[in-house]
Amino acid sequence: MQDLPIHLLVAIAGLAAGTAFGALAQRTGFCTMGAISDAVVMDDKRRLRAWIAAIGIAMLGANALHAAGAIDLRGSIYLAPNLGWLGAIFGGALFGFGMVLAGGCGQRNLVRAGAGNLKSVVVLLILGIAAYATLRGIVGYARVNTWERLNLDLRALGFADQSLPTLAGIDRPILAVLLGAALLIWCFKDKAFRASKRDVIAGLGVGALIVLGWAITGVLGRDDFDPTPLASFTFVAPVGDTLFYAMFWTGTKINFGVSTVFGMLIGSAIAAKASGEWRLESFRDANDFLRNAGGAILMGIGGVSALGCTVGQGITGLSTLAVGSFLAVAGIVFGAILALKYLEEGSLGAAVKALFARG
Repeated sequence: MQDLPIHLLVAIAGLAAGTAFGALAQRTGFCTMGAISDAVVMDDKRRLRAWIAAIGIAMLGANALHAAGAIDLRGSIYLAPNLGWLGAIFGGALFGFGMVLAGGCGQRNLVRAGAGNLKSVVVLLILGIAAYATLRGIVGYARVNTWERLNLDLRALGFADQSLPTLAGIDRPILAVLLGAALLIWCFKDKAFRASKRDVIAGLGVGALIVLGWAITGVLGRDDFDPTPLASFTFVAPVGDTLFYAMFWTGTKINFGVSTVFGMLIGSAIAAKASGEWRLESFRDANDFLRNAGGAILMGIGGVSALGCTVGQGITGLSTLAVGSFLAVAGIVFGAILALKYLEEGSLGAAVKALFARG
């Protein structure tokens, strides 16, 4: 193992971590879209608290690694001094709306695909193509020449990065402990959440896996000559990278993101088979296909524009205390709630009216 190139060691570790994530999410039903839907439609906040608990654990763990000098979170894409505020909000809203139409975010569709859901396979293919088109294709040209023109260069304002500690002038470890602890206290003060072993395990487990992802890329991937980009779990651009890798693997190197995508599929398949829940599912009709395909396109475009998804920005990004991540999550939640109202009301205009009437 010691003779393997660093990128292969990182990929193997990413595959193992992704397999654990896939199995955990399949057995516990961890799903941000489902969490928002449960809270809005049924007033059941147990899965929402699982997501918040994962954020709290990831925040505490990532910043502990940073404080110990094991990783430097300032090297992640989330803390770049170029703040894409409009892309975070607008892209987040697109992603949130799309994930409701597609029955879940990228993470959830990977889990469902591993468990035999053919709809999710199609959603992932379309999401990956849309993501790559937004990264490097025709949609990318529009992205660079529209909302990214409004990005804020924080260096011109005297700030080294876009983290809350830097902008607010607060010590990073102190702020991370205060926020992380506050999130966990909010989760565990609820009796229904404490009684739901499945949701407690999901929240703590996913949060720990995000921290593990930071350690894999930042510690195991440390190399003075060919360092691994500092990252953790995210499921938009890596899905596109996985399609690219599958088609052109002879000219590419597998990376952490691609290996986690494969791991998610493997882990969820193993867990579904072991529990007797693996089965083939497909679209009900043409409208079902169109709704899921449209959602996948919105997630691909929105996820790249916002620099992440419900996991990439919603947990991994928030663990860095990046302002852009908070904006993206606000956009995702707004877009998801709007989409839930759209499905309920039958038109976008009626959904907007209902949403603001409720507010």
